[in-house]
Amino acid sequence: MKNRRFHHRMSFAISGIASTLRTENSFRTQVLAAIVIGAVLVWLRPPPLWWAIIALTTAGVLAAELLNTAIERLADHLHPERHPGIKSVKDCAAAAVLIASLGALCVAIAFIFELLSRDYAR
Repeated sequence: MKNRRFHHRMSFAISGIASTLRTENSFRTQVLAAIVIGAVLVWLRPPPLWWAIIALTTAGVLAAELLNTAIERLADHLHPERHPGIKSVKDCAAAAVLIASLGALCVAIAFIFELLSRDYAR
């Protein structure tokens, strides 16, 4: 796997995204939310700093979900039966997605407050 050409490495990443889209409802929901968020940004045309903050936050949630999926699949493959240690690992991975999602929610709230304060200032 190491030292492969860029397009080969990119195809591995795209394959991981496609696989997760096919198998994970939560990832599909998050991708749909990201598309809606992108459309809202195009419609509202906020300053570039908000684009950057929202893009980083959205990417963080999607990346956390991809890592969660990878950890769950690996854990299930290596230890298919129930085990308290594996449960803890999977719970921690799910918690990472929750934390990233709560951070995204905080950004969304700040963005809404910014929009409302701009509207009232006019």
